[in-house]
Amino acid sequence: HAYCLMTNHVHLLLTPHAADACALLMKNLSQCYVQAVNQRLGRTGTLWEGRFHSSLVTSEHYVLTCYRYIDLNPVQACLVAAPGEYRWSSYAANAQGAPSGFLKAHNVYTALGSEPQSRASFYKTMCEAGIPALEVEEIRKAIRVGSAVGTRRRSRGRPSKQDEKNGVCPHFRG
Repeated sequence: HAYCLMTNHVHLLLTPHAADACALLMKNLSQCYVQAVNQRLGRTGTLWEGRFHSSLVTSEHYVLTCYRYIDLNPVQACLVAAPGEYRWSSYAANAQGAPSGFLKAHNVYTALGSEPQSRASFYKTMCEAGIPALEVEEIRKAIRVGSAVGTRRRSRGRPSKQDEKNGVCPHFRG
């Protein structure tokens, strides 16, 4: 649904057809693509830092948040000033309606509009609005620890000052 090839890692948002499909994809990617690049460039070793991390996205809201997180990653990393300037991401397809031979829109993305251009335009507006810092941190934390994204659990005790500042209801965090 979304991708971004960074200098030392890759972000993918996909819907697997089987429970082990993501792990097999990454294994095949490592075995085929990395070997081909290394052979072509006369180098050895991995192309990306660290091991493969994955996280299940459990809410429709976070599907679109993850889309934006991925497409805005080059801007966040200060590689470009605007996401449309980065050619190694799905932003052109998702926000500008550029054709893509391999991306398949998630149902939540498709629901943004009845026509491809209206979906892209609405998604572009969402990207321009940015992502709340609390949601970015939730995505990063879920990836780090391998938990699901979009299932924030209520913390014990008093709500934190950060939660109060971000408008999180102290009685329900979901």
